[in-house]
Amino acid sequence: MVSLAIALALASGLVYTSFAASSPALTPSQLLRQAQSGRVYQLTGTVVTGSVADRAHGVLDFRLADRVGDGVSVPVDYSGSVPDAFQQGRELIVTGSMRGRTFVAQPNSMITKCPSKYSAAPSSSA
Repeated sequence: MVSLAIALALASGLVYTSFAASSPALTPSQLLRQAQSGRVYQLTGTVVTGSVADRAHGVLDFRLADRVGDGVSVPVDYSGSVPDAFQQGRELIVTGSMRGRTFVAQPNSMITKCPSKYSAAPSSSA
């Protein structure tokens, strides 16, 4: 009985921590409303066209916006490997924290979202 109770308590604790640790990615406007200094967030958005700049030592600066053409955006400092699919106008997710008004991404935390622009193959009428 004691072993079963301990196993159940450990399983419950594992389930609780796994759900508590997972938080949805925030958009730039959500992040600006609720960001707390020192807390780690996942930020998702679209890379603003014309905002990408390479700095020395592998640091990349760009802005993420809620949507293309939307006025709300957050400057991002990123260091690390850049996925091949990274480009302006592409949606991505980075993990990091706010430092002032800039989102400082953790090294190698960039994930690009693949566009879902698949269309059905044309049907052949015979």
